[in-house]
This record gives sequence, structure tokens and C-alpha cells, in this order.
Amino acid sequence: MKHCYECGTALTEKICDHEGLVPFCGQCNTFRFPIFSTAVSCIVFNKTEDKILLIQQYGRPDYILVAGYITRGENAEQTMIREIKEETGLTVIHHRYMKSEYYEKSNTLIFNYCCVVDSEDLSNINHEIDKADWFSIHEAKNVIKKGSLAERFLLNALKD
Repeated sequence: MKHCYECGTALTEKICDHEGLVPFCGQCNTFRFPIFSTAVSCIVFNKTEDKILLIQQYGRPDYILVAGYITRGENAEQTMIREIKEETGLTVIHHRYMKSEYYEKSNTLIFNYCCVVDSEDLSNINHEIDKADWFSIHEAKNVIKKGSLAERFLLNALKD
């Protein structure tokens, strides 16, 4: 962050007690801690946990994980459950938090979950998804977008 999000003045760095150097707006006379988006990414398993749901979106050919931004008033778990329901029509029956990672390209802190859903029925996917398919764990590792954060989350989760 290079400018104050309130007034637009260029920020300088100033020592903040117990925090070290922090961006500071001289115009507002206020420290400006970093602002970033938050999102969830979901490794969706079927009930027997031998298949993983991957999706394609926005006209792109790559398979990725179900994901979405946390909206005001939601926690990460609520977002994960909502996003899966909205995008796929599936209901989460249990989930496990895996890890988080900051993704610089979109200035987003992403919370990753492994989830199990109630069904493999993909007849209720919404307009945000171009295509959704169930893959064996081995197939999912091979078809997920190479070099992506989704691939990194998937491969790390499957190590555990």
C-alpha cells in the first residue's frame, strides 16, 4: 500500500509502538495497516473420499478448486459452506481447515479447507461454473491447473 485509503496522500513509514515500521499518513495523522481481501479455497471430496470435485470457470480450460471471497459479516467456515452450496448445489457434511496462504497477485489471504459433501449430483451447478467433474485422487493431481495455488493446496493436503 503506497497511498492512504482515506485521503490518497502518499504514505511514509513511521515507528509504531510494538509494531515496528508501519505505513503512516501524515495528512490523516494515522497509521495505515495493510488491507487485503480474504477468501476460501475448497478441496471437495465425495462421501467416500475417493473422488475430488474440480471446476472450470470464466471460459478458461483449467481445472481449479471451488473458491470464493469472504463477505462482510461471514467467517471463513460460513463462506466455505456458502460457496460450495451456491456454486455446486452440494451440502457440506463435514470439513477440516488445512492452512492459509497469502496470494500476492490478488492481494488475498486464502484459507484452504478439505470438505466432504452429501452427494455427487452436479445437476445444480450455477452460472459461475462452466463445468464441474469428479476425479479420482490420482486424476485430480494430474488435471488440476499446473503451477497454481489450487495445485499447491491440493498436493499439500493430500500429503497429510
